[in-house]
Parts: sequence; structure tokens; C-alpha cells
Amino acid sequence: MAIKTGEVVLGSKRTIKLVLHGKAKLVVIAENAPPELKRDIEYYAKLSGIPVYRFKGTNYELGTLVGKPFSVAMLAIIDPGQSNILDLIEEE
Repeated sequence: MAIKTGEVVLGSKRTIKLVLHGKAKLVVIAENAPPELKRDIEYYAKLSGIPVYRFKGTNYELGTLVGKPFSVAMLAIIDPGQSNILDLIEEE
């Protein structure tokens, strides 16, 4: 729902840039994302106070989940739209 009604950015470079500027509300990382990317994004997100959700699947599964025919290692939610994805993260 966040993909259809909100604003979501795919890709590690764009996600890191949004986190550094504090514009993301949530970051989703695939389980098999490169360790250096995980380390960097978790560090920057902690500094910015942005929650990080560790997706329990591969980058190909995350890509399929968001409706893309390619792998997605991480994505940033800028605007959740009509989805309740931010509420689910707060419950963890």
C-alpha cells in the first residue's frame, strides 16, 4: 500500500542519501544486503533517529514484494500514504 499511495525510494545510494538528510521515516533492508551497506545505513539511521526494519527475506524477494522485476537491497519510506507500515514498526 505504501508503494501505491505513498512515496518510497528504492536502492541503497538513494536510501543512504535520504537517511543522511533525515528525510526518510523508515528504512527496510533485505536480509542478504551487503554487510557494509547494512553497517552504514544502521549507523546513519541511528544518528538520524530513523527506524530500520530488517526484512526476513532476500533482496529478490523484497524486489518482488514491491512489484519490481529486479532485486532491491534496501528502500526508504518517505511518505507511508494510506498504509499502516509505520504502526507495525512501532509495535516491534
